[in-house]
Amino acid sequence: MKTNKIESEEVKFEVIFQPEGKRIKCSPKTNLLEAAKAAGIDITAVCGGFGRCGKCRVLIEAGREALDPLTDAERSFLSESDVSMGYRLACQVSVKGNLLIMVPEESRTGRQRLLVEGVETPARLEPCVRKYFVEIPKPSLSDLRSDVERLLDALRENYRLKDLSIEPFVLRNLPLILRDASWKVTIVTWDDRYIISVEPGDTTRKLFGCAFDIGTTKIAGYLLDLNNGAVLAVDSMVNPQVIYGEDVISRISYASKGDKELGDLHTAVINGINKILRNLMDKTDVKASEIYEMTVVGNTAMHHMFLRINPKYLGLAPYTPVVRDSINVKARDINIEINPDGNVHVLPVIGGFVGADAVAVILATNLHERDDICMAIDIGTNTEVILGNRDMLLAASCASGPAFEGMHIKHGMRAVSGAIEKIKINPETLKVEYKTIDGVRPRGICGSAIIDAIAEMLKAGIVDTYGTFNKEIKSPRLRSLENEVEFVIAWSNETTTGKDIVITQRDIREIQLAKAAIHAGCVILMEKMNIKESDISMLFLAGAFGTYINPESARIIGMYPEIPLNKIHVVGNAAGTGARICLISKSMRKKAEELRRIVKYVELSAEPDFQAEFLKSQFLPYADFSRYPETISMLKRLGREVKKPPQIFLERRTKEY
Repeated sequence: MKTNKIESEEVKFEVIFQPEGKRIKCSPKTNLLEAAKAAGIDITAVCGGFGRCGKCRVLIEAGREALDPLTDAERSFLSESDVSMGYRLACQVSVKGNLLIMVPEESRTGRQRLLVEGVETPARLEPCVRKYFVEIPKPSLSDLRSDVERLLDALRENYRLKDLSIEPFVLRNLPLILRDASWKVTIVTWDDRYIISVEPGDTTRKLFGCAFDIGTTKIAGYLLDLNNGAVLAVDSMVNPQVIYGEDVISRISYASKGDKELGDLHTAVINGINKILRNLMDKTDVKASEIYEMTVVGNTAMHHMFLRINPKYLGLAPYTPVVRDSINVKARDINIEINPDGNVHVLPVIGGFVGADAVAVILATNLHERDDICMAIDIGTNTEVILGNRDMLLAASCASGPAFEGMHIKHGMRAVSGAIEKIKINPETLKVEYKTIDGVRPRGICGSAIIDAIAEMLKAGIVDTYGTFNKEIKSPRLRSLENEVEFVIAWSNETTTGKDIVITQRDIREIQLAKAAIHAGCVILMEKMNIKESDISMLFLAGAFGTYINPESARIIGMYPEIPLNKIHVVGNAAGTGARICLISKSMRKKAEELRRIVKYVELSAEPDFQAEFLKSQFLPYADFSRYPETISMLKRLGREVKKPPQIFLERRTKEY
């Protein structure tokens, strides 16, 4: 639209962003958040600029008189004092005059801590890409075979390779390569069916591939030597699609607007992958032409957007994916900067919101080969829960939302420098001890610390099992401001923002909803398999958030079933591990395809008991205390009152919900 273009033909207004002093000229009605992006200013917008998170707060130091009145979204996130000082939400402001903007520290994106490492799962080395060095007889008047015929005959005679075909693109320079190399060349094949490259001399030692995990929040890339399976380099970045929305639904909504918007998302992720590829090559001196294959995993929405498949109907009941099978495409066809004839293998998806990353997690944890029943939880904006063993596997996606990433949390933020990541509360004095990422002064709270805080407040009696603050506690840390109760984690003189960092009653409710979605999903799968917590021999926690949370804190608030802590194993980026396994092993790719058919996808929204379980799971740790005997016993030993919700209350709330 003309109203959203930067640098249109009629440039009228100048916007200056402080403290950088960056200037940009904008056409009338340009969205201020878009102007910031164009100017290279890092303003966080967890909701993608839809006015649903309140994180893009900016201070209008000059020019506010020309702006439109506050929107409803701004009124819900900005206090009266904020408004009087001149704060606005960048995503809700249209430029209608020259502006001087101050971007406060708490609105900055910052450098995010991204998890790329995962467990190592043994797999037999059998890559699809292989190299063969051959010496080919030169043509003569007595041997009039074509170049391709003599090449194929040499491979058949030396390596017993039959039924090979050669890619048309390879034919273009084949005669020059053969003759310049004096007919001594290395042939690169894919699955011993297609010749994808012919190289002069013996290059058999240079055989590389890469694996990518495309997450909603981050992209992780791995460069491997396919001759021995060794990981040569690792790199990662925030998924560039975040500018279009930080949750899957926001991106599906944006992509559904039209082909241009879908192209924006596709291009963003391709550009991000290519940037990581360049970094990996810089670290290793590997050339793009020497990378012959790439494997890709991601949730179903990321899968579709990567392949530029319209994801519209993933967001509409019954949430049907366009395709579930694994897909192979040429690198050149989607502008991936490896060998142009290299293969890009995208693992299969299981269902509408359980994607190739869940398949990769199963492979990495060997759930499909275990005799004992195990559970894997890959925690994120969309949390995947997988339960079962070699006999049966169930999988579900829990819409846990972006609260763990800081969305809808007053002082919530991502896991970047200055974020409080660990919290301890003295139950006697209520003194708070915290640890920040990089050990610097705090400027907000990331998800792992919010989980810690709620668990610690429950243990200290600051909140009860309903998640409600105990107003009888007398402490300056527990206070009521602007009709909302909050608990102070860090005082203003300790922070970089000069403001108290607090956890509010509303923050606790947001986490209760997020953790309830995960717990309810776990319970539904357990009931479908007719098992109890004691039947689960191992719980795997995967993903960045799953890696950095305190397993005990998460269990205390009821994020997952009460499984003994010694049975909980943190496995890091298991999806990335699964992608690497499938890069080096054809057998594992076949298993991945089998899992697509074997794993039963459970759509939680269609389960009649889900709403009731979701409600019960909102309590701390859970409405049925008998399922959390260890946690309840601990609270009682600490002298805490544990209030079990009456059945009539649950029934009434379930009907209301």
